[in-house]
Amino acid sequence: MTGPDVLVTGPDAPRPGWMAQLLTGLGQQDPGFFSRFLPPDEGGRPSAVLILFGPNADGGEDVVLTERSHSMRSHAGQVSFPGGAIDPGDSGPVSAALREAREEVGLDPAGVRVVAELPALYLPPSNFVVTPVLAWWARPGPISVVDHLEVARVLRAPLSELTDPARRFTVTHPSGFAGPAFDIDGLLVWGFTAGLLSKVIELAGLELPWDAGDRRPLPADLAGSRDRLSPPQSGSPGGMP
Repeated sequence: MTGPDVLVTGPDAPRPGWMAQLLTGLGQQDPGFFSRFLPPDEGGRPSAVLILFGPNADGGEDVVLTERSHSMRSHAGQVSFPGGAIDPGDSGPVSAALREAREEVGLDPAGVRVVAELPALYLPPSNFVVTPVLAWWARPGPISVVDHLEVARVLRAPLSELTDPARRFTVTHPSGFAGPAFDIDGLLVWGFTAGLLSKVIELAGLELPWDAGDRRPLPADLAGSRDRLSPPQSGSPGGMP
């Protein structure tokens, strides 16, 4: 799941059937489904993240995630989607998400098919207004860490593991935040990233019954470092801000 890997060559890989159900579900939801905080009428830092699914060698699908460098002053060691602030030279969220993915993991956008923009979400602690960009990796190519000072590791997390009930639980922060979490390849995925994955899995009809009552405290080394584009430190249904 780590490092450069070319898993599919030749013609574009077709989108899986669950993605059609996901798109239908997205069209039936308002922003409140994803977040109880709506973007302000003015202000906020426009940002975007790339939720990039693609085919894997096992005949299923995976999603691209990154582990932040442990030497970073903020968000150290956190697992996140590629993404960041929208720059003046970007034409919008899609442009920003693809640019950030290229800068962080070396993604070639030529093999990517943008599927949808999710509603913009507001994250009060960081003042980010984040637009998640859903995409399908029709022609997967090599990806790897571009800047080790920023990214420690690149993962292609299998969807089969993200939907495995044994890998899902509820994480609790000392401040009172509680939300869904995943244990993927020895890494804890929580906060904003886990909340979005949880909602996408639900809308795609892929969610299996899991024990939301399995509550585990956030490890001390992560409790002092906010999740990248972190949620507010208070509980909410589904773990989203």
